Amino acid sequence: MQAARIYETGGPEVLKLDTLDSVTPGPGQVRLQQKFIGLNFIDIYMRTGVYPAGDLPATLGMEGMGVVDAVGEGVTYIKPGDRLAYAMVPGAYADERIIDAEKTVPVPDSIDDQTAGSIMLKGLTAQYLLFRTYPVKPSDTILVYAAAGGVGSLVTRWAKHIGARVIGCVGNEEKAEIARSHGCDDVILYRSENIPQKVRELTHNEGVNVVYDGIGQSTFMDSLDSLAKFGMMVSYGNITGKIEPFSPAILAPKGSLYVTRPTLATHVSTRELLLDGAEHLFSAINEGIISANIEQSWPLAEVAAAHEAMESGKTTGSSVLSVE
Repeated sequence: MQAARIYETGGPEVLKLDTLDSVTPGPGQVRLQQKFIGLNFIDIYMRTGVYPAGDLPATLGMEGMGVVDAVGEGVTYIKPGDRLAYAMVPGAYADERIIDAEKTVPVPDSIDDQTAGSIMLKGLTAQYLLFRTYPVKPSDTILVYAAAGGVGSLVTRWAKHIGARVIGCVGNEEKAEIARSHGCDDVILYRSENIPQKVRELTHNEGVNVVYDGIGQSTFMDSLDSLAKFGMMVSYGNITGKIEPFSPAILAPKGSLYVTRPTLATHVSTRELLLDGAEHLFSAINEGIISANIEQSWPLAEVAAAHEAMESGKTTGSSVLSVE
């Protein structure tokens, strides 16, 4: 088997493609011959050391899909030939992997391999943001950062289906057009426009009910200042670094605001939660509400180039590694 691993944290160049011995699944495990692997910013956080990658060398990657070719003792509901997908399980950057059966979900026949391999982490994130963290209502106005990206485009399309008004925030006019194509009612160019000021203009000085902010440190205060009274700031990513400690007292004069920092790991921490989220996600895909929106693809051997493209902001929508 081949796996893209890191021996130290750093830039994209630390990713090395290694040849390793195949492993037999143990009790409760299955072996997957992988087809597609999703690329996500959490992979970059682990490569750079923002998040711990575990013992080194470490195989990166948190989502993918494959076909079962071996089943460990005690696994009775999965058989060789089954198509399985997963999210938030480290070790995805490989053409073959061992995984706990409980952390996988069966892929419906209606979902193709590439979609299943690239949408689990981003799609389940969009699902918990919109339906668990802050249940969006048709009367709501929401602000979505990186609205042309993988999670942002899914949140936008799903929220529009609910009936909400969506204000997207992007870096340039090209991405603004992409955000509009996914349903954004209005778009803010954060490099040239003042985010809270523009939000107030667009909402008759009311602000938005919720902000979905995957950017982190650089946008924290802008997000708070964009909220309506009793609004919720949802910080779910750290692209520009972790938010610095702050006093909760600042939330009162800004409108009795709420701040939360959820993570997908919690929302798939039990099999019940995982299956519930996946069922909702697959239904939304089948109904045409959302799609994988895959804009970039690389072979596994070119994972370093994929990281470089993502980190430099050159990607839109979702990105995937192919091992076919």
